[in-house]
Amino acid sequence: MPVAIITGASKGLGRALAEALAARGWDLVLDARGADALTAAATAVAAHGTRVEALPGDVTDAGHRAELVAAAWRLGGVDLLVNNASALGAEPLVRLAELPLEGLRRALEVNVVAALGLVQEALPLLRESPAGAVVTVSSDAAAEAYETWGGYGASKAALDQLAAVLAEEEPRLRVWAVDPGDMATELYAAAVPDDDHPRPEPAHVVPAFLRLLDERPASGRYEAPSLLEER
Repeated sequence: MPVAIITGASKGLGRALAEALAARGWDLVLDARGADALTAAATAVAAHGTRVEALPGDVTDAGHRAELVAAAWRLGGVDLLVNNASALGAEPLVRLAELPLEGLRRALEVNVVAALGLVQEALPLLRESPAGAVVTVSSDAAAEAYETWGGYGASKAALDQLAAVLAEEEPRLRVWAVDPGDMATELYAAAVPDDDHPRPEPAHVVPAFLRLLDERPASGRYEAPSLLEER
């Protein structure tokens, strides 16, 4: 069975994607900082009958990243790495004039440095896979300028660039940066707690990610709503 590592998998998009992949027979290594929530997610995902390793920890910890890849190796390798774990830098989001520099450092550490670190750790196994792929979860804030989204958007823009360069350097892999669009997640609620407009559940956009895996288009940046509209 193919094996995927998904970070930030205890809730939101990460958990929804884990459930969808498990339903297709994927074995999974799941990461999140909250042990209780991660255990609950792993238990639900394992109901599909696949092997699931849940490793609580912080992706900024190099030792934890090594544990994630080692767990995938024990399951058979790494066919897909999903860098989904994200940090906002400030909760709620604030204007750049007020953005704590330590918060920006945290966003860059989680969203960019740790994501690259996990790619580096997993690359030997990804190269051995007949269909190795990396998905980095981006944001429209990486490409558009929204008030208060400057720090987070800058980190996602940097992640987009890393994905684009990785695709050039590793042409045998597929490297997709995916903007999932608006979703009803705890991350968004923490970012903009006063915004009560209804948004799609994360499971709504999962078919866009599955389409990438099924059709394996060229490496690049994709918007989930567009992938869904083209069906």
